[in-house]
Amino acid sequence: MIEMKLVSKRFGKINPLSIDDYIKLDGYKNLAKALKMEKTEIIEQVEQAYLRGRGGAGFPAAIKMMGLAKEACDEKFVICNADEGEPGNFKDRYLMENDPHQILEGMIIVAYATGATKGFIYVRGEYQKSISLLKWSIDEAKKKGFLGQNILGKNFNFDIEVRSGAGSYVCGEEFALIESIEGNPGRTRVKPPFPTSKGLYNKPTLINNVETLSTIPLIIEMGGKNFAKIGTKSSTGTKLISLSGNVKNKGVFEIPFGVPIRDVIFKLGGGIENDRKIKMVQLGGACGPIIPEYMLDMIIDFERFEEFDSKTGAGAIIVMDERFDIFTVLLKVVKFFEHESCGKCTPCREGHIQLANLIIKFIERKATVKDIISLESLARVIHQASLCGLGQTSPTAIISSLKYFRDDYLDRIEHPERT
Repeated sequence: MIEMKLVSKRFGKINPLSIDDYIKLDGYKNLAKALKMEKTEIIEQVEQAYLRGRGGAGFPAAIKMMGLAKEACDEKFVICNADEGEPGNFKDRYLMENDPHQILEGMIIVAYATGATKGFIYVRGEYQKSISLLKWSIDEAKKKGFLGQNILGKNFNFDIEVRSGAGSYVCGEEFALIESIEGNPGRTRVKPPFPTSKGLYNKPTLINNVETLSTIPLIIEMGGKNFAKIGTKSSTGTKLISLSGNVKNKGVFEIPFGVPIRDVIFKLGGGIENDRKIKMVQLGGACGPIIPEYMLDMIIDFERFEEFDSKTGAGAIIVMDERFDIFTVLLKVVKFFEHESCGKCTPCREGHIQLANLIIKFIERKATVKDIISLESLARVIHQASLCGLGQTSPTAIISSLKYFRDDYLDRIEHPERT
């Protein structure tokens, strides 16, 4: 099998409500190891591992840790971004509901290495089970001395608090998330300054995804160089994949970077339901590119995905068979982002409305060549001029479809009589 269970190695083997089960399978062992290391050594291990963010952007985790560590401030924060609002993604929920202590352990190690004093886990409001499990796990960790004052006898104090979102997609963006924790409307801020210098309450703040923080204890256990041997040169380690759509076996799978998309769909997903043909696959979630079947032999890798002006996203693979119309899919994507836009910047607020109007013209077979030009131009303006990641990535599906499914567009113009 192409699976490599590292972050997910305890799934199904422990009761997520039991800290004792977690401890029996080496839980908090790597925290104890990290507390005996120099703080700079911990960051060096993460740097050698070349761990890149698993939430979508792929930003090197060590750079954020270095940025927070160098800030001279009495109060610094670590935030776990668990606002998993991207359609097609559900791997963070699996982590929270199957191994919550691994997330806490990663946060505590990062806090120790960077001098952080308080942690927050910002969880999607719909994930009520995850919220309950995390709160329970935090209480259990405090009882065992892994959180609170003088952790494991070390002069190190750190606590974690769970905060819940209210269903807003944009709060997955780091500054919108910070605004929400502070009690303000979830809208982004202009950058710079970046969170590691002025974040939550204008104090230095590090924000990482659930999967990224869950990987930290693994790096301490294996060592950064050994971790970097897994995967590819530009994308080390493993990745949790949320596989959904028209596949026989839907679910979360952990694979090393470098595995072809086709292998995930057919070897792990069991192929297509009713053995239909694949029409298209969307990568990363609603904000990701849509690719045709002939591109499925490309490997899952940060560098490989850069050709889409995109990243690997959070790891979603959404498979759509031959029954689906690309314009119907694009309209759903655009309408989703139109609804979720915070409205702060004009390109995003107004642009998605106009994108939807153009897509509808293709659905109704009333489009012209001029509409293709307008659609592509508007999508790229929104991509380049929007203030935050929502607007910067939301047109990716359209931009990719214009490249790989251009014949579908031209067919609607040349043969408007077809239904």
